Amino acid sequence: MLKFYYHPTPNSSKVALFLEEAGLPFEIVPVDTLKGEQHAPEFRKVNPNGKLPAIDDDGTLVFDSNAILLYLAEKTGKYLGEASDRGDLLSWLMFIASGLGPYSGQSVHFRHAAPEQLPYAQNRYLRETERHYSVLNERLKGRDFIVGDSLTIVDMAAWGWVDKAMVTLGKDGLAAYPDVERWFKSIDALPAAARARTIAKDIAFKTERDEEAARALFPSNYAAA
Repeated sequence: MLKFYYHPTPNSSKVALFLEEAGLPFEIVPVDTLKGEQHAPEFRKVNPNGKLPAIDDDGTLVFDSNAILLYLAEKTGKYLGEASDRGDLLSWLMFIASGLGPYSGQSVHFRHAAPEQLPYAQNRYLRETERHYSVLNERLKGRDFIVGDSLTIVDMAAWGWVDKAMVTLGKDGLAAYPDVERWFKSIDALPAAARARTIAKDIAFKTERDEEAARALFPSNYAAA
C-alpha cells in the first residue's frame, strides 16, 4: 500500500485531496515537523531534502508535492486534462510550485514567524503573493477550472494554498480576488476535500511553537551543532 508521509500543511493537503478524490488506498505516516522528525535519518532516506509531503509507492520514492501530484496523475491516468491541455497543465502547475506556493509561505514567515520585524521583506513577499493571486484571478475569469474543462492536479495544487488565504493575504482573504474565491468554493465543496481535511484527525501533532519547533523548522537560522 502507498505510504503517505504527512504533516498538516498546504503542500500535504494537495496530495491528500488527490488521494481522496482518486480513491487510492494509502497508509498515512505522520512526520511531526515541529518535533524535528523530518530530520531523522530514516525519513531522509525517503526525502533527502527533509520536507513534507513524500510518498513511498511500493519502493518508488517521490517527494515535493507537485512532483507527487504529477506522478500519481500519470500513474492513474486521472486529473491530467486532455492531451491538448498538456502545455497549460505543466505551466500552471509550475506557476503554483515556483510562485504562488513559495511566495505565500514566505509572506507568512516574515509576517508571523520571523524573530525580527523586517518591513522590506514583509512588503516584498506580501505584494508578490498578491500579484500571483491577481494572475490566477485573471486566469479564472469565465472558467470553472484552472486548466481545461475538468478537475486537474493544478486545481488540487492551488487548493492547498488558497485554503490558507486568510493567513497568507491577511484578514480580507480572497475579497480582492472574486474569481479565485468562486473557484475555491467549488473545489472546496468536493466531498474529497472534506475528507482530505480530516485524514489525520486521530493523530496528535505538536502545536506549540517553542524553541524546539523553531530549530526544527528553520535549522539554517542556527549554528551547526
